[in-house]
Amino acid sequence: MKVVDMHCDTISELFYRKEEGKVFSVLKNDCHIDLERMKKGDYCLQNFALFTNLARQEQPFEYCMKLVDLFYIELEKYEDMIGIVKSYRDIEENRKNGRMSAMLTIEEGGVCQGEPAFLRNFYRLGVRMATLTWNYKNELGHPNRIWEENGEAFFEPETEHGLTEKGIEFVREMERLGIVIDVSHLSDAGIEDVFRYTEKPFVASHSNARAIASNPRNLTDDMIKKLSERGGVTGINYCADFLHDWKKGEGVLSRVEDMVSHMKHIKKVGGIQCIGLGSDFDGIGGDLELKSPEDLPLLEAYMKKEGFSEREIEAVFYGNVLRVYKEILH
Repeated sequence: MKVVDMHCDTISELFYRKEEGKVFSVLKNDCHIDLERMKKGDYCLQNFALFTNLARQEQPFEYCMKLVDLFYIELEKYEDMIGIVKSYRDIEENRKNGRMSAMLTIEEGGVCQGEPAFLRNFYRLGVRMATLTWNYKNELGHPNRIWEENGEAFFEPETEHGLTEKGIEFVREMERLGIVIDVSHLSDAGIEDVFRYTEKPFVASHSNARAIASNPRNLTDDMIKKLSERGGVTGINYCADFLHDWKKGEGVLSRVEDMVSHMKHIKKVGGIQCIGLGSDFDGIGGDLELKSPEDLPLLEAYMKKEGFSEREIEAVFYGNVLRVYKEILH
């Protein structure tokens, strides 16, 4: 089964190893994702996020540029296996030639520091998807959780503060350029603003259903319904805390059965057409039933067991996301 995954943090993990002076390679490593395991897992396309933690980087733009450099250095070594894509035609060409595809994305719109010129330059460098926020307020808007002054997170969704005027300018420019808007990590009010100020499909690259797991990183039923009506997709996140409301003392485990529970609910609310995959590999810790790209057949088998048809599984594994990319990527 072909696989399209909308989110991983593997480039950041490799960068940490580089900074520590360790041996690293995107071909084969001890991260969740490497090219060899992607090939074994029949991957069609992997989005590689440039993740920047604003609380740890005094110069976020410069830091993100280093990640861009590492992405190209590593991926260009293995052009026979995987091709970097900047258009939907590139994806089709890679599939035709038996190569996987890699798409560059940004996780933390704050790296642009509110400068539309920086956004356009990231587009020129190949970025084709971006979140507006990560876990902190920035020039573009507010994150999904309300934060105390000391940095501790309330597990309450941020429903009052959304996009700033600059954030509204950014989402309009992203639509014009052909950058997929990613609302994962954005506040509830911010997601409503994206619906209000945009016209095209967008995604929540790695977010689940809040009705099943109450973490504010997940989407409400109303968001899911509106996202589906817009033609967008939400990517099932493999993080255990976004899959299940764990009780104190329970053994926390990212389980395939919970992923499928979210899929069933999202299908009921918005239809099969709004479900994709957004693993968050190399951005999540803990015990995982799906430990790497090689393990995706476990998810396919469980979906079949729970009554999903072959056509529905294909839609979730790759078809729905590719439909959005075909519409947005120039």
